[in-house]
Amino acid sequence: MVQVLFACVHNAGRSQMAAAFFNQLADPARATATSAGTEPGSEVHPEVVAVMREAGIDLSEVQPRYLTDELARSADLLVTMGCGDACPFVPGLEVRDWPLDDPKGLPLDEVRRIRDEVKARVVALIEEIG
Repeated sequence: MVQVLFACVHNAGRSQMAAAFFNQLADPARATATSAGTEPGSEVHPEVVAVMREAGIDLSEVQPRYLTDELARSADLLVTMGCGDACPFVPGLEVRDWPLDDPKGLPLDEVRRIRDEVKARVVALIEEIG
C-alpha cells in the first residue's frame, strides 16, 4: 500500500484538495493520501470548500493538521506545495514539489483554476504509481 502525503503551509487549500482528489480517484486497496501543513490554519479556506463542493467533495468538516516528522516518516511519497525548507526532511523519502498558487483569498475563478490543476496533477500521479 502506497501512502502519499500532500503538504503545504496552512493545510487549508492545495494539500487538502490534492488529498481529497487522490482518495476519491485512487484504488483504496493500493494507495491512500493524507495532508498536513507546517503552520496549520484553523479551517479549510472557505473558497476552497466552495470550489471543492462544486466538484462533489465536501471539505467543510475537515480540520487542518500539523505536519510532524512522524507523519512524514509514515509516507512513501511527500508532495510539497509551497512549504519549502519548512517541510521535514526524511532520509529515503521521495519528495516532489508542485509549484501551485496559494488559493487563499483569491476569486473563485482563480481557485477553480488551481483546483483543476491540482486534480490534473493527482490524476497523473495516480497513473504513474499504478
